[in-house]
Amino acid sequence: MKRRSLCVIGVVLLVFVLQSCTSHPEEVLLKRYFNAIALNDVTTMSTMAVEPISMDVESWEIISVSEEKIEPASLPEMNRLELELKKKVEESVGITLDAKDELLDAEYERDKARTRAARRAAQNKIKGLQATYDEIYAVHQQLQTDYNEAKAATAREEQIASFSLGAGDITNIRDLTGEVHSKEVDIKVVGKEATKNYRLYLRIFNLKDEVLNVNRRGQWKIIKFELLS
Repeated sequence: MKRRSLCVIGVVLLVFVLQSCTSHPEEVLLKRYFNAIALNDVTTMSTMAVEPISMDVESWEIISVSEEKIEPASLPEMNRLELELKKKVEESVGITLDAKDELLDAEYERDKARTRAARRAAQNKIKGLQATYDEIYAVHQQLQTDYNEAKAATAREEQIASFSLGAGDITNIRDLTGEVHSKEVDIKVVGKEATKNYRLYLRIFNLKDEVLNVNRRGQWKIIKFELLS
């Protein structure tokens, strides 16, 4: 009976310790990060921050931690949007080139016209085709801009997800479902030259490969440093 009671107490203590370690992951992460700064260990810093920065540090402290946000993984939807825009751009290329060809043909007809009336008619036709082409080209340019932005955003999200998972190249990472946890941590850094406040953006990806039924749990990483003062 006594042994059983000791086992129960041991389990309770273990759970308490684990909860203590996991409830404040930002503390563990930042202790490791600032220790790497003190050692000028850029390699270790690079394993904890997407874009690591060094600081003038004599001491540091956490000022505040935001509530943890949990959102569905956005990579699948971002990838879907990127592919959709890519298809629209490809279709728009053909439409834009056709409109340009019509305009060039009309200009050729005008240049070859032998009478003033024929030239006037051709010029009126050109005006209409030019307006149509300008409109089509503007749509194409906007589609291209939207696609480029979506492509860059998806690539960035994929980079961050892969960084959190730390599993190297995952070929189907854009198809993984699950949750993304995030929080913001404000810190004060006292250095030899000045005292500065930073806001750190932290994220962790907990995803699942539905096809293989494999869970992929990531680690908390620093996504961005923002200097507040």
